Amino acid sequence: MLAILRTFLLTDPFFFGSTAIMGTISLLVSPFDKDGNRQIRIARFWAKMNCWSMGIRVKFEGLEKLDLSRNYIFASNHLSYTDTPALLGNLPLNFRFLAKSGLFSIPFMGSHLRTAGHIPVMLENPFAAVRTLGAAGRIVREKSLSLLIFPEGGRSAGKFGKFKGGAAYLAIQSGVPVVPVALIGTREILPMHGSIFHPGNVLIKIGDPLPVAHLTRKDRKQFTRELEHQVATLLDGKYGSKERSI
Repeated sequence: MLAILRTFLLTDPFFFGSTAIMGTISLLVSPFDKDGNRQIRIARFWAKMNCWSMGIRVKFEGLEKLDLSRNYIFASNHLSYTDTPALLGNLPLNFRFLAKSGLFSIPFMGSHLRTAGHIPVMLENPFAAVRTLGAAGRIVREKSLSLLIFPEGGRSAGKFGKFKGGAAYLAIQSGVPVVPVALIGTREILPMHGSIFHPGNVLIKIGDPLPVAHLTRKDRKQFTRELEHQVATLLDGKYGSKERSI
């Protein structure tokens, strides 16, 4: 009962209100923000506020493995809509999302995603998706940006899902190391088809960065399996993720 009251009296109104307000501020800042970094700072503040309203308490394991002066491609499992604020509000790097194109049509949120430099991908069109990944790889390499991708292609309804090849393709195109990331706890806060938020702890586990400079496109399938194995190992049996052989 407390979770229901919190959701309808605090979390939902706060989410829609903060999205409208911070989205408007981001849009007003955008003409003066060529690299999108100011808008990302606004978005990080939005994410932190919504973590508070959702009752998300984030802890890290393995953050010391990252060189905060470098750029990476982060590859994470995907459990819940709360994954985005949990990562955006707490992962201490300047990064963009590779996000499904439908999100870019949402009022306020969509305009921010476009002007801040997040990258839309059409999951329903494989040819367009490949072109997007190629362009994203060039952006990551030339602008020294970090990028976050969910290689399952969407939220996993049940067990940890099989990775698609997009993260490997993007990494090989850009030459930027890939960091396996395991999210634990966001599904318990908001299940995939749920509407009630249940405050709780979220653990973000950071794996060892995987170098890709020596790889070619022919290695994409093998590297995808390696990346999937690394995230499964970090999950340590959560969400049906037994360590997978490569």
